[in-house]
Amino acid sequence: MKLDINGTAHEVDAAPDMPLLWALRDIVGLTGTKFGCGASLCGACTVHVDGQATRACVTPLASVAGRRITTIEGVAASELGRKVQAAWIAEDVPQCGYCQSGQIMSAVSLLAQKPHPSDAEIRSAMNGNLCRCGTYNRIHQAIRRAAEA
Repeated sequence: MKLDINGTAHEVDAAPDMPLLWALRDIVGLTGTKFGCGASLCGACTVHVDGQATRACVTPLASVAGRRITTIEGVAASELGRKVQAAWIAEDVPQCGYCQSGQIMSAVSLLAQKPHPSDAEIRSAMNGNLCRCGTYNRIHQAIRRAAEA
């Protein structure tokens, strides 16, 4: 199966029902996308598929063949991705950092759809992205900063 990941073609020899997360991490070697729950509940595995935030832990490979996949390793290729990453650094968002790749991917997807979201829209879009360290206020501030940049 051919996958377009971060603008590079990858030939992946795997079962069509294999979750995208495992192909990214175990076959392609892109380990920035994290396993959290395996049930699409925590957001740690969020990537973009054709620009849309997608939970890689429940997305079968067959559904993404021939589509454009962006991971945390490739998000900085876009100006928006760089703005969000810079805002994350400026707001000192991460503590342990485990969930942050999924948080950033969700934030980039939100800002691509709504460049100037309201506070309620930010909360709604980020709902379902869990952070055990509780950095939600800093995540929110970083999204506001990126939107204003």
